[in-house]
Amino acid sequence: MKAIVVTDQAAGTSGMRLAERPVPDAAGGDVLVRVHASGFTPGELTWPGTWTDRLGRDRTPSIPGHEVAGIVTALGYGTRGLSIGQRVFGLADWTRDGTLAEYVAVEARNLAPLPGDIEFTQAASLPISGLTAWQGLFVHGRLQTGQTVLVHGAAGGVGAMVTQLAREAGAYVIGTGRADDRQPAQEFGATEFIDLDGETLEDVGTVDLVFDVIGGDIGRRSAALVRAGGILVTIAGPAEARPVDGLAIDFVVEADRTQLGEIVQRVREGRLRTNIGRTVDLHEAVAAFNPSARARGKTIVRVPA
Repeated sequence: MKAIVVTDQAAGTSGMRLAERPVPDAAGGDVLVRVHASGFTPGELTWPGTWTDRLGRDRTPSIPGHEVAGIVTALGYGTRGLSIGQRVFGLADWTRDGTLAEYVAVEARNLAPLPGDIEFTQAASLPISGLTAWQGLFVHGRLQTGQTVLVHGAAGGVGAMVTQLAREAGAYVIGTGRADDRQPAQEFGATEFIDLDGETLEDVGTVDLVFDVIGGDIGRRSAALVRAGGILVTIAGPAEARPVDGLAIDFVVEADRTQLGEIVQRVREGRLRTNIGRTVDLHEAVAAFNPSARARGKTIVRVPA
């Protein structure tokens, strides 16, 4: 099969190449998915699981990508809950070859059924961004109706999902980003917007929940904005500062079939919009991940038959 592989962590996305790789086997509890569309997060090239297996052994050349939408073509021994020919989407495992390929083996529990009225390209943009937003807001952030949420990167892949889900849940949403992110962030549901390059973050006052995707100085300053009893949730690594009278929680997104179902149902009903910037075929992926200008929205890779 054709796949995008990486062998050099220092090279980043420029070290990607299109190659021939063996079609993986579906082990016990797995399904083999014929990939129709895949999502990719450049930051995963810094994750240990991209380069080593669960026992810490080198596994290069490895295939990156964790978001997948496609069709089940084989079942591993003892696999239940899915069937051959079924449309599915979800998260591939962190320490195994991923989804920038024609086929991927995935634990069945990490996938959810994909309704026939949702395109594969739409579905492939949902797992990481959607589940991260859902778990950060509702599982770790304990969001309640009427609360005020500060969403960093509100026009980005994760931030756009956070903004929409928080707004739908009845929160007052303040987004942040660059100046040219203002309009898209407001279109996704932010009532206020702070340009982090030209405006003062502290002008937002206090908030109940901060969703941080940036970390560093922004994360530290955001902790001081959390009201008593509030929560700072971050996916930018361990929080460097904590609210004086609140919680700071860093987390790694986990696959969850039920949550995937909630997310895709909102897409079907028009309550949640995907944030896809461009869609390219597999042979164009390496160039697409090394753009000459800042890319807006998520890049999705189609994998033609």
